[in-house]
Amino acid sequence: MCKNSPEHPGDQMDFSLEQRSANNGSPEPFLKWAGGKRQLLPDLMHRIGRLGAFRRYHEPFVGGGALFFELFRRGAIKEPAYLSDNNPNLIVAYQGVKNETDAVIELLERHRARHCKEYYYEMRAAHPTSLAAKAARIIYLNRTCFNGLFRENSKGEFNVPMGRYKAPRICDEPNLRAVAEALKKAHLDTRPFQSVLDRAKPGDFVYFDPPYHPVSDTASFTAYQKGGFAEQDQRALAAVARELSTRGVCLLLSNSWTPLVRDLYADFAIEQVFARRSVNSRADKRGAVAEALVRNF
Repeated sequence: MCKNSPEHPGDQMDFSLEQRSANNGSPEPFLKWAGGKRQLLPDLMHRIGRLGAFRRYHEPFVGGGALFFELFRRGAIKEPAYLSDNNPNLIVAYQGVKNETDAVIELLERHRARHCKEYYYEMRAAHPTSLAAKAARIIYLNRTCFNGLFRENSKGEFNVPMGRYKAPRICDEPNLRAVAEALKKAHLDTRPFQSVLDRAKPGDFVYFDPPYHPVSDTASFTAYQKGGFAEQDQRALAAVARELSTRGVCLLLSNSWTPLVRDLYADFAIEQVFARRSVNSRADKRGAVAEALVRNF
């Protein structure tokens, strides 16, 4: 099982919804993300509050980063965090905002001024070379594509059609600057989730938010990157979670409420929670769905 920080063993942290840091609600995720964790933040923060103080934060499936940004603005990130993902385009967006903030904002303003159907597909087919241009392209496409999806084909190419928005918020300069500040001391890497075993130490906290195990043959959406996330990957992730637990690393994992997930994490504490999801293209098929929260504390 995990070990709390020795400086504050067993301390509970105040993560009530009213408790906020002086950051006044910023930063927030700068990318729309299918399966993002804003809906689950109250449930996640309640459980992390039970954990108490931790050392370093690790998120191997960073996605939109909702939990990281929430922890940052509540003052819970005390040491450099380790944020990673196996999708290089996603990490490029984070690195661009962190290291080339001004240039990314300038390019996004240009995208905003030129946004139209023709320009969208021109940018979707583009292959910029600089870090700032790559990051701005990803953010622009993400903010203007259908349903805010981040989806890639087998060649690793973004393939979502343009969405129907009257006034998409393409450049949120205040939030992008707040995000850059939050990422200032964070390590950003393109890595497989297994690499967390190389870095996590006793007293650290790891949050896993993998592509969810599908609840049916037609309910799957794991195309955030080429290759998807199959059952064998779910099993490999569970093995990593068990290894971290034996090392005294604290962990929390979210996934779908399926027999496979409940079986894989039978030795952990598993709770059922509900979150509203909107990935389905049919509005009448969207709604609250059961999800699993798995923890070792």
